[in-house]
Amino acid sequence: MWDSFTSGVAISGMRNDKDCLHGNDFAELEYMNITVITSNEPYGIYDGSNPLFDGHAVPKFGLKKGGVHSGHVQTGIVDSFCIIEGSRKGRCEDGYTKEISGLEAVRVRVATKAKSNVDKNSRLDREFFKSFLEVLTLRDNTGRFDITAQFPFYREVLYKPNFVNKSRGKVTIFDMDMSAGDFVSLIYLLKAPVEEIDLKVGIFVSGNGWANAATIDIVYDILHMMGRDDIPVGRGTSTALGTGILGCKYVSAIPQGSGGLLDSDTLYGLARSLPRSPRRYTAENSVEHGAPRNTGNPELRQPLAFEVWQSVKKQLDPSEKITILTNGPLTNLANIVLSDRNASSVIKSVYVVGGHIRDENDSNGNVFTVPSNRYAEFNLFLDPLAAKVVLESTMDITLIPLSSQRKASSFQTLLESLEYAENTPESSFVLHLLSLLHDLQQKHRLYHHMGIFLGELLGAVYLVEGSNMEHSLLLKPISIIADNTTSTDGQVVVNEQSANLVKVLEDFDSDEYYSRVANHLGNMERSAVIGSFTEQRASWSRQPDNLRVR
Repeated sequence: MWDSFTSGVAISGMRNDKDCLHGNDFAELEYMNITVITSNEPYGIYDGSNPLFDGHAVPKFGLKKGGVHSGHVQTGIVDSFCIIEGSRKGRCEDGYTKEISGLEAVRVRVATKAKSNVDKNSRLDREFFKSFLEVLTLRDNTGRFDITAQFPFYREVLYKPNFVNKSRGKVTIFDMDMSAGDFVSLIYLLKAPVEEIDLKVGIFVSGNGWANAATIDIVYDILHMMGRDDIPVGRGTSTALGTGILGCKYVSAIPQGSGGLLDSDTLYGLARSLPRSPRRYTAENSVEHGAPRNTGNPELRQPLAFEVWQSVKKQLDPSEKITILTNGPLTNLANIVLSDRNASSVIKSVYVVGGHIRDENDSNGNVFTVPSNRYAEFNLFLDPLAAKVVLESTMDITLIPLSSQRKASSFQTLLESLEYAENTPESSFVLHLLSLLHDLQQKHRLYHHMGIFLGELLGAVYLVEGSNMEHSLLLKPISIIADNTTSTDGQVVVNEQSANLVKVLEDFDSDEYYSRVANHLGNMERSAVIGSFTEQRASWSRQPDNLRVR
């Protein structure tokens, strides 16, 4: 309620108190001399962090030497100056509002306390709450449309395939962090014959990768487009193993924009073109799962990854085991292995898209936002401890490292292949998305790394087509660095003393790869049941055939 309360205080001030002579309806106000803190004590010590003072004979904006703006400016989320050994609270106050005296202060009126409700018999203890509810229920200026009013024949339909009398292939779970490459991989997997890949059992999503947890809505929309509303989606944790509940030590490496978060959350603006699924992400939760109170709508609660895992296990036939493809941090899988002692016994194999093994050319990894870490790859860096738990386990693991992904990262070659392939709704969507990424990569410096998303598709292709592709695997003894040191965490070390052998995809026929991707996406079989939001909107705007008067 904080944002709506502050808006109410502002509106009351504009409406009733134009001359600043009368009180506010919702808050007690008083004058204060304040400033916004831009630096930290000791003041007047110039260490190169303060652009308002450092290198200037006269400080910018007429600021005072030795004043509250003349100290150290926080340089990042892990600035060593701000960290207090043994404390969970840092010393830096950049961005704080503080009451001070002197010329650097500004005299303003400050809302210091919310006013109590004058009606002592009301269950609402604040005057603002009463007004807020009254305004919400006013008929004046009410909303004109909801989706059912906007579309006269709106209906919620769940599409579920009929697999009766069909043999089922690998029982597969896809674990993703919802980057652009992951969504293309998901579409690719959904087009695989169920006789080869049975993705019905579930999808896990991580909240400590390239997108926020609520981006699950796009997963639901793609499943809806492809007629697979039967597939459950489980939300994983949003923090790396060994970090605090709200820890952001590793996920802070994901940029805002430049492919991360704001871009992935909207799929670069293309999410609106997908048909809208009736299934939506919701924060509805219960005390059992960490919420402060129980939800009144338990059926709306977003399932957790571990819950989906438990459901998958119950559905298995005695002879069945699970294949897992991971396209993001290994947090979900590590949590499952650590929480379920029998997990490894029902996992047949794990395909890990991630990791960078240094070669004779001393090539770098791809964590471009952490220059000090030259050899890590994003998926392992985002949760190095989880990577260590999984990759140093006894499970049957195939690693699809960065060196192989880079051989599958030619936008030009794949886009040309897609142009010549058959046209399906899903191939058109992928072509549009990849063309956009390629355009961004060519025109904007901040998007130079778009090829890392294209390379992620290799995991899905190898899982589906591996036996038909010309490729080479090598067994390598590896270990993962996870020592809480940002400059080395997530790096893969080939260690001849290690007993942990993983299969590493060393090489494959890249020309054949691009051709297989394009032909698979252009295959008319298992194509989208509803191609776009435009198509869906048209169906909601006309009377269904079975209701028309004949």
